[in-house]
Amino acid sequence: MRQLPVWLAAAWAMSLTLLGFLVVPMLFVHLPTSAMAGQMAAKLFTAQTWVSIACGATLLMVFRSNRPLVPVEQAQAATLFVVGGVLLALLVELAVAPRIVARENLALWHRVGSAMYLVQWVCALVVFQKMIRALLPSPAQSDTQA
Repeated sequence: MRQLPVWLAAAWAMSLTLLGFLVVPMLFVHLPTSAMAGQMAAKLFTAQTWVSIACGATLLMVFRSNRPLVPVEQAQAATLFVVGGVLLALLVELAVAPRIVARENLALWHRVGSAMYLVQWVCALVVFQKMIRALLPSPAQSDTQA
């Protein structure tokens, strides 16, 4: 059970990584038209938003649990990145994606959405790193055990 925050952070970070850096680029290479690839990418990014919300909300619940699975200091340090990442996911989905789909100033909104996705990815990686550190014994703890 102590590993739950690590698994949630890993699922969030890896889903962002695979979708943004592998799956979507492959759509544009292998589908017949950019329009088809863009439509499929939009659906996948919507699904990714739900993955981000689920992982982020569950992490926040774990942080606030009566039975702490993560030290309070680590939970507090990670909370800002969890909230930031989830808010970025929602902003991309609700504010940026509709403009991209409508092809409204496509280059600008695509750059804005890509930048926000990249920052969300960094947030997820930071949370993952903090959860790994929370799971590992600190050097002070390992010195007292020796």
